[in-house]
Amino acid sequence: MSTALKKDFLRIASVNVNGLRAAYKNGMAEWLEPREVDILCLQEVRAPDDIVRKLIGEGWHILHTEAEAKGRAGVAIASREEPTATRVGVGDDYFDKSGRWVEADYTVRNTAGDPTTLTVVSAYVHSGEVGTPKQDDKFRFLDAMTVRLPELAKHSDHALVVGDLNVGHTELDIKNWKGNVKRAGFLPEERAYFDRFLGEEIGWRDVHRGLAGNVAGPYTWWSQRGKAFDTDTGWRIDYHLATPDLAAAAFSAVVDRAPSWDTRFSDHAPLVVDYRL
Repeated sequence: MSTALKKDFLRIASVNVNGLRAAYKNGMAEWLEPREVDILCLQEVRAPDDIVRKLIGEGWHILHTEAEAKGRAGVAIASREEPTATRVGVGDDYFDKSGRWVEADYTVRNTAGDPTTLTVVSAYVHSGEVGTPKQDDKFRFLDAMTVRLPELAKHSDHALVVGDLNVGHTELDIKNWKGNVKRAGFLPEERAYFDRFLGEEIGWRDVHRGLAGNVAGPYTWWSQRGKAFDTDTGWRIDYHLATPDLAAAAFSAVVDRAPSWDTRFSDHAPLVVDYRL
């Protein structure tokens, strides 16, 4: 990708925008313009395709899938260079119209100038709710990911799944983890999927955690209730999950946390990772 060559690295950002129209109204463009992002992955877009293209503007190649249920979900990938192929869906037909998974393939030249293939996924996993069909759908989606991740690793030289995956993997990922062990987002059954994704069975890597180390957070989502943002009582539920060689190429991961509650454009903060292939 030409932009990556100019910078000698590839910058990939992911953010749950909590409604793209509201995000742009509240300052998303002012965040994005100077950030020099090469690939931008969005979740909870919740807008028609024509609105998405109008808001993001010119100079981007946009892959977007809406949810069949209006005003819900929706994911997108906007890139400075055109993808060589795109796909919608995680591989289970049940989710084809849910607006939760899109894939784009790119040809990226590494620092030696050789072409490599990169697949990027923008994903939005269900939030879930214990004892309801919403939780059943969440587990079914995570089951589909368990199948799809190994397929992606075989498909490309490098593969990356980013987005709001709605699970805190470890106790480091949620400030108040003790109070959430029986709630969706931190259920042992949910966390076990991430053990598989990141363990020997599937072998992917949690890029942000690998760069941050064993520290609390850094969190990417804060409840709108109370003083959660002000006290940094957050959850780390937005991820870059990568195949091992790609994870090894990551050298910077930053959560673009707004300076104050009233300057946020979403209840999630962007997660921005730089890769030097």
